[in-house]
Amino acid sequence: MEFKHISVLKKESIDGLNIKQGGIYVDGTTGGAGHSEEILKKLNHLGKLICIDRDGEALEVAKQKLSRFKNVVFVRDNFFNIKNILKEQNIRGIDGMLCDLGLSSYQIDNVERGFSYSENANLDMRMDDRQSLKASDIVNTYSEADLFRVIKTYGEEDFAKNIARNIVKAREIEKIETSEQLRNIIDKSIPAKFRFKHGSPYKKTFQALRIETNGELENLKLALLDAFNSLNKNGRLAVITFHSLEDRTVKQLFNELTKDCICPEGMPVCVCNHKAEGHLINKKPIIPSESELEQNTRSKSAKLRIIEKN
Repeated sequence: MEFKHISVLKKESIDGLNIKQGGIYVDGTTGGAGHSEEILKKLNHLGKLICIDRDGEALEVAKQKLSRFKNVVFVRDNFFNIKNILKEQNIRGIDGMLCDLGLSSYQIDNVERGFSYSENANLDMRMDDRQSLKASDIVNTYSEADLFRVIKTYGEEDFAKNIARNIVKAREIEKIETSEQLRNIIDKSIPAKFRFKHGSPYKKTFQALRIETNGELENLKLALLDAFNSLNKNGRLAVITFHSLEDRTVKQLFNELTKDCICPEGMPVCVCNHKAEGHLINKKPIIPSESELEQNTRSKSAKLRIIEKN
């Protein structure tokens, strides 16, 4: 299957990074290298780009696409490990970093990867096929309480209790290994009148399992803080999110980093002496234009937030 992906908010994110020709930049989620290519076009021979992705297939595609550039390094890892990655590259500070937290169209459309609920496939959902935990392991081994927690917390699913209970019942009869089996369980768990009220009834549960499988939210705030702390003065961190849980995490962190006083509410006088470490480039998130939405419907939930280090 050909690796196809349309980079979301490409111009807005590249412009937002305010790229210096001789700067050092990081694409924390390289994917199909659409953003990476635009960054490299703006760098001169003194500039450098670190391309990070935990998906081996994506990184191989990126290497081919960017083969004409000499000032790029490829690292197969999770950007959550940004501190160690930069240390291994002998880089003390960077001038900008981009993190596109969405799935690539290739990952969604490739049935073998098991991310999509529209096709019948094995419940895999691993972004890095070197890891052992699959989505099928979660549905077949997690307790009912843990399944409820995952589906409710990461999927914000109103019928999480029913779905968790019915997963446990179904797996007592046979192992749950395919998306079709899981879809059937979800159908039984959501009353017909609510099933298609807000789009697909499967989206929230599949999203929750994907997030749990890949630990997407577990240490996101700490990872983005590490990325911010790795910035040089006036360096920028740009983050593209695709659902409310991610965006909330980014928004809260950026608000904390751009506040002077962080004393508890009700304190009559500031005693923390905390000074803002950065400032927001865009106070409201940047969203796709109408023309982008027409070209790529999968961009509709994207939000871009950018912070600059003081």
